[in-house]
Amino acid sequence: MVAVARKHGRTPAQVVLHWHLDLGHVVIPKSADPQRIRENLAVFDSALDGEDLAAFAALDRPDGRIGPDPETFG
Repeated sequence: MVAVARKHGRTPAQVVLHWHLDLGHVVIPKSADPQRIRENLAVFDSALDGEDLAAFAALDRPDGRIGPDPETFG
């Protein structure tokens, strides 16, 4: 995440937000810090490429989860 953020001149939080938006997820970032709120809104003027998305997808390792699998949690 950090490498992708550096590549795009963004914060890790911004690329994570952008990633979730690219996946079609509804994201509701929360912050009381005005600077962080501005950062959260500044995700719409950049784009993640296929290499970025592949790097994020490679992070999904079921053996490394610290919580339940969202595909089977019920």
